[in-house]
Amino acid sequence: MPQAGQRVLVVEDDPKTSEILRVYLEKGGYQVAAAHDGPAGVSQARELRPDLVVLDLMLPGLSGTEVCRILRQESDVPIIMLTALSTLADKLEGLDLGADDYVAKPFSPSELVARVRAVLRRTSSRDQNKNPVLIKCGDVALDLEQCSVTRGDHQVRLTPTEFKVLAVLMREPGRVFSRSQLIEKAMGCDYEGMDRTMDVHILNLRRKIEWDANRPEHILTVYGMGYKFCG
Repeated sequence: MPQAGQRVLVVEDDPKTSEILRVYLEKGGYQVAAAHDGPAGVSQARELRPDLVVLDLMLPGLSGTEVCRILRQESDVPIIMLTALSTLADKLEGLDLGADDYVAKPFSPSELVARVRAVLRRTSSRDQNKNPVLIKCGDVALDLEQCSVTRGDHQVRLTPTEFKVLAVLMREPGRVFSRSQLIEKAMGCDYEGMDRTMDVHILNLRRKIEWDANRPEHILTVYGMGYKFCG
């Protein structure tokens, strides 16, 4: 089963195919967003930071290969190529660009969902083996081994909870976390406090790491949704 809240971006210019994929992926337990041309695919990938991208090779505005090249330069989001081209050369081109898998049209929607699940499981295992010691975003650096934070040349003193909250945000810069997601990831599923407690931790973090807490540049509020970290 997919992890709760895993998001899949489908970049497909054919409305019928896009809708079929949305229905099957949502039945599979995923949150689904759609883009219908190359530029929109790049824009939504940057904005939504999906867990996986299903990317058609033949797109208007910007080809799937160009979209894949751009995304690979900016992130390691898993990508499944989707195309009517099925020669070995076409497959190799997609994989050489950094795609994680390749599905040729016509395809079974159920098979595509199974491929999505397999790629996410594989990349999740890969990510768990990554254990970065230092995370740096802008002028803020977080050392997981030393449990220390610096802003520029200044050491920042954080409480253990503040450190955990900041680590969650900095591990995925740009991703929006709701209060409940931050609580679960930083404090554990058994935490029984109020969601608004997170607002206090965020306020304290801003006072400590922002140059001006009233005009934050790093820990930003996304109204109606939660918080994100910007480097």
